[in-house]
Amino acid sequence: MQARRGVLPGYSLAMSITLVYLGLFVVLPLGALLWRGGVLGGAALWPNLVSPRALASYRLSLGAALLAAAINTVCGLLCAWVLSRYRFPGRALLDALVDLPFALPTSIGGIALTTLYSAHGPLGAPLERLFGVRVAFTQLGIVVALVFVGLPFVIRAVQPVLADFDAGVEEAAVLLGASRLQLFGRVILPALLPALLTGFALAFARALGEYGSVVFIAGNMPMKTEITPLLIMTRLEQYDYAGATAVALLMLLVSFTLLAAIHRLQVWSSRRHAPAESA
Repeated sequence: MQARRGVLPGYSLAMSITLVYLGLFVVLPLGALLWRGGVLGGAALWPNLVSPRALASYRLSLGAALLAAAINTVCGLLCAWVLSRYRFPGRALLDALVDLPFALPTSIGGIALTTLYSAHGPLGAPLERLFGVRVAFTQLGIVVALVFVGLPFVIRAVQPVLADFDAGVEEAAVLLGASRLQLFGRVILPALLPALLTGFALAFARALGEYGSVVFIAGNMPMKTEITPLLIMTRLEQYDYAGATAVALLMLLVSFTLLAAIHRLQVWSSRRHAPAESA
């Protein structure tokens, strides 16, 4: 009996290409960074890692990323709900616009946000004149930029779960006397929780490493509006390779931690839904 031929190459060839591809573009660059850190040693890295300027950038990056991810989780859930549950004119266009931050160069997004929220911009001028709120070149502007780049992650994580949710479960809960709040809190939200957590983690990870859209609107003032990725670039421009390597290694550690957390969330989500799908 003749063996059936697959569409893709065989295991050996496909695995070889995969290992070479991942080795060249993922493992090798990260390995070079680790090697560089080992060559410099802890005595050269530690002072740069805990300098006041570096600590200020950590606080700003982590705080802004957490706040932006929390905002995206709430607003992303509402957007996903509207796109999944309602039919209205322009829905397809609105759904396509969700992915715009994915396709748009981050620098263009940063320039657009800066123009919009500057002191003389269409939104920045009335906000500052009427409410005394200044967005551009402040920490608030950083949060706005991070919300912009992170919103699609939550929407695209939650939207498929809402689309596949069994409407009969909601109808049964209503027939049993559940209010709207009880229906959402006890029936819908538990099913959405894994997707919401995954979307939050993805949005937080993207916000933590974002550079292009933030650098224009932040103002980039050391100790005030300087994010960690910008600090790395600044130290590279100053030929401070030890300082840049120290901060980059910390960001790499945080990225690996977030990656592990996202993986655990996805495993938990798949196990959570496995009994329902098998049944």
